[in-house]
Amino acid sequence: MSPPPLLDVKDLTIALRTSRGIRRAVDGISFTIGQGAILGLAGESGSGKTLTALSILGLLPMGARTSGSIRFDGRELLGLKRGELREVRGKQVALVSQDPATALHPLLRIDVQMTEHVRAHLGFTKEQAQQRAIEMLNAVRIPDPETALYAYPHQFSGGMRQRIAIAMALACEPRLLIADEPTTALDVTVQAGILQLLDRLRRERGVSVLIITHDLGVLSSVSDRICVLYGGRVAEYGVTPVVLGSPRHPYTQGLMRSLPGASETGVAMMPIQGAPPSLDAMPSGCAFHPRCEWAQESCRTIVPTLRNLPDGRQLACDVDPLKEGASAPEVLGTASAGPALPAHAGDPSPVGQT
Repeated sequence: MSPPPLLDVKDLTIALRTSRGIRRAVDGISFTIGQGAILGLAGESGSGKTLTALSILGLLPMGARTSGSIRFDGRELLGLKRGELREVRGKQVALVSQDPATALHPLLRIDVQMTEHVRAHLGFTKEQAQQRAIEMLNAVRIPDPETALYAYPHQFSGGMRQRIAIAMALACEPRLLIADEPTTALDVTVQAGILQLLDRLRRERGVSVLIITHDLGVLSSVSDRICVLYGGRVAEYGVTPVVLGSPRHPYTQGLMRSLPGASETGVAMMPIQGAPPSLDAMPSGCAFHPRCEWAQESCRTIVPTLRNLPDGRQLACDVDPLKEGASAPEVLGTASAGPALPAHAGDPSPVGQT
């Protein structure tokens, strides 16, 4: 019998007030993260990735309405009071914000920013907190951490600031690290270093990681499982080699074909036509149907249910045009159907707790 997941999100719904009334920005998503596992939340801007992460920490915008369940180590987080949430934030669940340039206060030295929450959560003295900060800077491979501790954020490169932000998040030794677009605006070599750092922290410290990104290439190298979101709903969810090796949802395939290296795999690089839907104008039926080259008339009105497939993944597409042997039906749009990605060569693993 497998151990219970560290984080268990079930049927999470987040509704926000807009100019056209209450709209669901996240609509019934579910996923789990096991101890020492990495899960990737993938999707374009507006898919609900960041809102999902903020709901775990109780940091949603004022007026947001939530339902469903978020259980961390067996404890329900939705509905906790502010004081109870303080016991979770930073100490048990930590967040690495999307932009380290804005996450770090430009007028405060690194030692101030890295020790304040450590003293509050762990009761350390100033000297003990500074020693912990030096240890964390050393853990994320910041050169000369004793000197770096007393520097200002502008004195570091973007990659170094991102490492410092990760060190800050890890200072209280949380069990879950949420990394929101941790490689955005970084060059390729720096991106690789950040991903290797997250993977090493997972292996050496047993930290579970939730990575939020629009780049499936980032997730392919570190994540155990991938949850692809579109329009606030789960489009496809499964073990990383299965989902990326043979994507079944047209949106997942579209993200794969949009990667710069897609042509090297024999698949023509092709961006997804159109733009993601806005919260005020969410399409009826399947939210992806206005951009889908395989959309049928039923896709306009029927919201696809998330169903389990034999290879262990979960899929929300009633047409399922990318299954082996399927032919493209008559479509609503005018785009021609592109080639499907090659099937994954290995034996697929079932979607279980990672």
